[in-house]
Amino acid sequence: MRVSYNKLWKILIDKNMKKMDLLEAIEMSPNTLAKLGRNEDVSMDVLKRICAYLQCDIGDIMEMIPENEGTQA
Repeated sequence: MRVSYNKLWKILIDKNMKKMDLLEAIEMSPNTLAKLGRNEDVSMDVLKRICAYLQCDIGDIMEMIPENEGTQA
């Protein structure tokens, strides 16, 4: 399974926020922001802080995508 944070970026757009606004608001490192941008794994602590700040659930900011999605067996 791979992770996608496209939902997070959509929420930021809807709230008229930039990625750097989120970085500063939850005191996240630039490296972690880069990982989010590359759809890489980040710590649960970071995800919890994002959810607390945006007042949303984890499923509102990320989704798990099966590795074989888009291919037929």
